[in-house]
Amino acid sequence: MTNDIYGPFPGSTEFVSALTEGQRARYEELGTNLDVVERRIADACAAAGRARDEVTLVVVTKTYPAEDTALLAGLGVTDVAENRDQDAAPKAEQCRNLPLAWHFVGQLQTNKVRSVVRYANHVHSVDRLRLVGSLSAAVLKAERPELGCLVQVALDKEHGEGEHRAGVAPEDVAQLADAIADTPGLRLDGVMTVAPLAGPLAGDPARAFDRLAEIATAVRADHPAATMVSAGMSGDLEQAIAAGATHVRVGTAVLGVRSPLR
Repeated sequence: MTNDIYGPFPGSTEFVSALTEGQRARYEELGTNLDVVERRIADACAAAGRARDEVTLVVVTKTYPAEDTALLAGLGVTDVAENRDQDAAPKAEQCRNLPLAWHFVGQLQTNKVRSVVRYANHVHSVDRLRLVGSLSAAVLKAERPELGCLVQVALDKEHGEGEHRAGVAPEDVAQLADAIADTPGLRLDGVMTVAPLAGPLAGDPARAFDRLAEIATAVRADHPAATMVSAGMSGDLEQAIAAGATHVRVGTAVLGVRSPLR
């Protein structure tokens, strides 16, 4: 690739005119998909009586190349998410000059923490005290700004299911939230969940996200600044917005169906 789409001014006339034929086709495809998702979000906000600017679209770029991330930035996307550091770290480095906020949404092992804090603005998947300590130590050593952290809630664990799934049971959220808020280098931003696969809320994202909203309200009672509620993906973003989600994590609906070989 001879042109540079990783510069600091995506979306300009020069940016678009410099695209190769293949890049332009992908740019237009992504733009069409983004328009559809934006309409869905706007309609869901209107139905819920919420302003459109209350909801941030986080595009999940996992398995897709840095080139797609740059094209998304050119289309006005400001927030992107990854779930594997080995893929995210080089992609974030390549896109370091783009005006993007990076969200880490996957299960995070402590041996990856030092790498993740180099580029992540938010970690949505904080689910244990040991990880809190590791993140704090890495942030302080890197002398970077505070890292935004969300408590990952495993709603199925409330009913004795999902023992091996990432996330904490609802009854343990308050303790972990307090720990994040009291730990140097970290900022408690809110809560995150994925619609459960087991238990009475499985297959009912509306009820699941309503339950998350109750948990988020309880967290905010003790930590008023923890306003982020990360919930909803391509298939259930409307239900998440209806329940008060502030951030929806959308991948397939924007980037297309992922190949298992990618």
